[in-house]
Amino acid sequence: MKPPPFRYAAPTTLSEALSLLAEHADADPRVLAGGQSLVPLMNFRLAQPGHLIDLRRVPELAQIRMDGDTVVVGAMVRQSVAERSPEVAVAAPLLAEALGYVAHPPIRNSGTVGGSIAHADPAAELPAVAVAMDAELTAAGPGGERRIPASEFFTGPFATALEPDEILTQVRFPRFDGGHAFVEFARTHGNFALVGVAVLIAVQDGRVARAAIALSGVGPTAVRSAAAESAVVGSTPDAAAAAAAADAGVADLRPAGDLHASTETRRDIARSCLRRGIELALSRAQDRR
Repeated sequence: MKPPPFRYAAPTTLSEALSLLAEHADADPRVLAGGQSLVPLMNFRLAQPGHLIDLRRVPELAQIRMDGDTVVVGAMVRQSVAERSPEVAVAAPLLAEALGYVAHPPIRNSGTVGGSIAHADPAAELPAVAVAMDAELTAAGPGGERRIPASEFFTGPFATALEPDEILTQVRFPRFDGGHAFVEFARTHGNFALVGVAVLIAVQDGRVARAAIALSGVGPTAVRSAAAESAVVGSTPDAAAAAAAADAGVADLRPAGDLHASTETRRDIARSCLRRGIELALSRAQDRR
């Protein structure tokens, strides 16, 4: 399998990359990050860009830094680098944990944080983490930069709020003091998960004070579970609270069925993952008090 013909450019600055996007706008240009999703799509001819703009030589997009209590991860940071980052481990341990579920080490050595998020696969781990953490995504375009809340960034399967002439440059993950957990179910480790759950929970004075819960694989985008959050906040942090929150989280869930799992099977898996994730996050939250 080979992709159709295309032209290739490897800019060394963000401004040069943006200029190339504008210059070749009529050739369906695509930005190449890690290439772990786009290149297979091109080989199957499901994507046929006329111009490929490779961002691997743009160093300003491959940095991790702290901005107050927010860890800022450049879009071109390799997933394996973020997984091992001390800044990510302290400020966004949920992100570090979720990265360990992404495919296999060789994929994470090439795949990028921004590439996975911009690809917007509804079954992927990082969109769910971004939604749970209330991340902000910075897009650069001809008119300058703009920040997009994760809740508004994912607009459908493999679709985002990015304009055709914009490039995702960084993701800002605010620190959450409390417990975290990422749980998913896949038939084989490294395969696409049927369901994934990202959980953040804070416990104060013997009660759950705050919760943020998002799921992947159950809708056209990663979804925030307000029902599960409402059910667990204010409760005593125990297994019964986790079970009740899991039941609430799937009460109105209607994931599409496919050859991998029926609607009911996905709902059952989502309930199990929610319960396990909430229990683990509760345990970690109480250990951090």
